Amino acid sequence: MVQQQAPGLRVLVIGAAGMIGRKLAAAFAARGSVGSSPIAHMTLADVVAPPVPEDGVVDAIETAAVDIADPASAAGLVAPRPDVICHLAAVVSGEAEEDFDKGYLVNLDATRWLFDAIRAASADGSGYRPRVVYASTLAVFGGPFPDRIGDEFLTAPATSYGTQKAIGELLVNDYSRRGFMDGISLRLPTICVRPGAPNKAASGFFSNIMREPLVGEPAVLPVSDTVRHWVASPRSAVGFFEHAAALDTSRLGVRRALNMPGLSITVAEQIEALREVAGPGAVELIRRERDPLVEEIVSGWSEDFDPRRAEQLGFEADASFEDVLRVHIDEELGGRLEAWEGR
Repeated sequence: MVQQQAPGLRVLVIGAAGMIGRKLAAAFAARGSVGSSPIAHMTLADVVAPPVPEDGVVDAIETAAVDIADPASAAGLVAPRPDVICHLAAVVSGEAEEDFDKGYLVNLDATRWLFDAIRAASADGSGYRPRVVYASTLAVFGGPFPDRIGDEFLTAPATSYGTQKAIGELLVNDYSRRGFMDGISLRLPTICVRPGAPNKAASGFFSNIMREPLVGEPAVLPVSDTVRHWVASPRSAVGFFEHAAALDTSRLGVRRALNMPGLSITVAEQIEALREVAGPGAVELIRRERDPLVEEIVSGWSEDFDPRRAEQLGFEADASFEDVLRVHIDEELGGRLEAWEGR
């Protein structure tokens, strides 16, 4: 269990202005605890100052506009000795492929600086050893793939983003083995449906072709309907981080990276779920325009998983893609849909 400093835990969320970061901060604030340990203080950090959760039982919440690509920033974040550190900050897949230097600076160098700041803080003999939950990705895997990827499948990334995250996982393993921190890496499914504006993630279209039609806007599908991928809702993603923050990591052994549960679904099945939930009018708003770059990136991604190790440790995801859509409708659209003609 995570180390506790009376009268409660200090929690640091890096990347707290991002979609999952905002939702995770709100969940921590609402629950007021990590597992059974109360939260005394939260720091929410990102390159822009993250919003403070509107509701919750944690009184002490501060925000920080911090560029983790600045080598000096890590020591400042670690100086208050946070007990739980959730590291979600990253340059996403498409941008990391377009800008090689930026991807390695943010996704690898800044992660190493953070982990080294933790190592320096732990060297004073105080026993400081924070729980670190590291956001990883399915892009650590590369083909050829088996029908279902199990926990023993090797990491052989086919993109710069996947390579950067795979190295991060190895750092989590080694720094935990050496006793500097108590880390765990979560290989997240594609998170869908993501609210907000599209980003440069190559996987963004999985959300775009659902999110925009749900509010009566057109969306572009850049790949074939037959593309299959592993997805989970933002609500499930937040649950993964909450569970990992409180997990008994002695059950992990030396391998601290886990494939998170999700749903294996084709784009065609996504579209049929949209038809079921929102009607044919929503589906008609999807326009097909193939994009060779996106198709090339997506073709190197894994399609299906057997995440039994994570499930045995208590991680849970959505039961169906219709449930994923309803999570989005409930959390982002106030539970209401457009009145589609011809539904």
